[in-house]
Amino acid sequence: MKRVYAYLLVAGFMLSSLELFAQKRYIDEVYTDADIEVTTDVTYATNIDFLRSSRLSSASQQQVGMELTSIKTALAMGQPIPATHKNLADTTSVIKVQDIKMDIYAPKASADTTKARPVIIYLHTGNFLPSPLNGSPVGTTKDSSAIVLCRGWAKRGYVAISADYRLGWNPLASGPTGEYERRGTLLNAVYRSIQDVKQCVSGLRVDAAAGNTYAIDAEKIVLYGEGTGAYIALAYNSLDKYKEISLPQFLNPLTQKSFVDTTLVGRIDGSGIPQSLTLYGPPRASMEIAAVVAAGGALADTSWLEAGDKPIIAFQCIRDPFAPFNDGTVIVPTTQEDVVDVTGANAYMLKANALGLNDAFKDMPNDAFTTVARNKYGKTFDYIFPSPLDKMTVNNNLEGLFAVDLEAGASLFQNQAGPWQWWDPTSAAATTIVKAPNVTAHMASLQSNPDMSPAKGRAYVDTIQGYLCPRMAVTHGYYTTAELSAPSLKELNGTTYPNPTNGVVYINMNDKTNIKSISVTDISGKVVLSKLDLNTSFTSLDLSSLKDGYYFLQLDTDLGVATQKVVLTR
Repeated sequence: MKRVYAYLLVAGFMLSSLELFAQKRYIDEVYTDADIEVTTDVTYATNIDFLRSSRLSSASQQQVGMELTSIKTALAMGQPIPATHKNLADTTSVIKVQDIKMDIYAPKASADTTKARPVIIYLHTGNFLPSPLNGSPVGTTKDSSAIVLCRGWAKRGYVAISADYRLGWNPLASGPTGEYERRGTLLNAVYRSIQDVKQCVSGLRVDAAAGNTYAIDAEKIVLYGEGTGAYIALAYNSLDKYKEISLPQFLNPLTQKSFVDTTLVGRIDGSGIPQSLTLYGPPRASMEIAAVVAAGGALADTSWLEAGDKPIIAFQCIRDPFAPFNDGTVIVPTTQEDVVDVTGANAYMLKANALGLNDAFKDMPNDAFTTVARNKYGKTFDYIFPSPLDKMTVNNNLEGLFAVDLEAGASLFQNQAGPWQWWDPTSAAATTIVKAPNVTAHMASLQSNPDMSPAKGRAYVDTIQGYLCPRMAVTHGYYTTAELSAPSLKELNGTTYPNPTNGVVYINMNDKTNIKSISVTDISGKVVLSKLDLNTSFTSLDLSSLKDGYYFLQLDTDLGVATQKVVLTR
């Protein structure tokens, strides 16, 4: 029962927090599901598919060079890539290419006239392998958590993008050099995925400058990574120098050179020399982002973090067995073999705050979510290893980190890593056998998410949104921390009626509270009506001159400023 209470308690905190942050665009859901449109499988980039180019490593250098030249020549001439490179069944080519796609969630134009909306890009989990080959039913742009998170952001006024990225590494490498192959192929998978996401970010900016198909604010793009996607998001924010991929843990002991060969895979922005196995050219637009969010995952090395990097918001289970909460080693989820040393949120968030990256969050009001997060700072918890490593102390000065404390599992890999994930146990991916003789992906994933259910997953998503969205809004400058402390109309014992209204709305405060003025803003924040010089506890507003839609009443009262959403429909 403790596990059930844990997430239901968080869900309860969410309800109280909605009253504190009363109907603010980008923080609260100001649209309904009916207001959201989803455009699926939009190609944002095309590049070499290392997962399916299985013959690439054994092919002659001459053949690889000829095929690479053919593909790059076609792109330079504005011609289609030869079909043989997209047909996986065709054996005449060794290089296969992949269209990399994204799903876009946004309020419909009929509901939202805002022309510059912030963007949040969701990067899925999956261990850089397709589901269920990764041993799990999840790992796609259409995971349950991806859909619910992206819809939730869109209902708050964001353009939300669930973006895919290239997969492929060898987690099963064994023998004397198996560890090096696992490490090298994984590091290259992370590196290629960063190149992909940079193409997504720059492509959005190119589109915004040329016609702005999705009505975005190109200066307000946030990356949200879950699990594997969190590794990508964190590295995207901090990896910007070649020397950072030449640290000792990234060197191949057999060659004393970095596992990531930029002459082979291209620069971090995706560009490279003609012989590089990348199809990306020079950057088309800025690849800067405004912030990163990590749900799970870890950072390769805290030395990557520097002053000037973007704010970080993190969610991580204290007893995550796959990504260390402090310092530790990434392991292969299916085999539990070591891959590479990394740093978890308890350590990288400490440095991020020491560098001042999260200074904007210091004065966040003590809403329910912030209180829960801050109450864990400085506390010591039972950990997942035997003594003397059986305790974990959460550091102080971790503003921006929401540490999740769940009941300890019966064994190491029965501790939870992603309680915000859920899936259909009857799906094809879930029922696939991933371990002999009859362990399915569903059964394997239940080990670290034993009480998985849509209700549990959604409760954790609600908690993520409750902690995350106010911080994103502050990062973007939509609200100050002082404004987030404003009471709701309900907290001032005020009411509005009828709501929805077909024209006139009445505002009634308690007898001890007077309304001094009222301003009405539309969904974009534009003031469309105002009523000044009031001194009354009861008044009315005639909204009949406005178009049907959502509006916000901002009331200046004797007790402070309060807000209330009103729906006008006729």
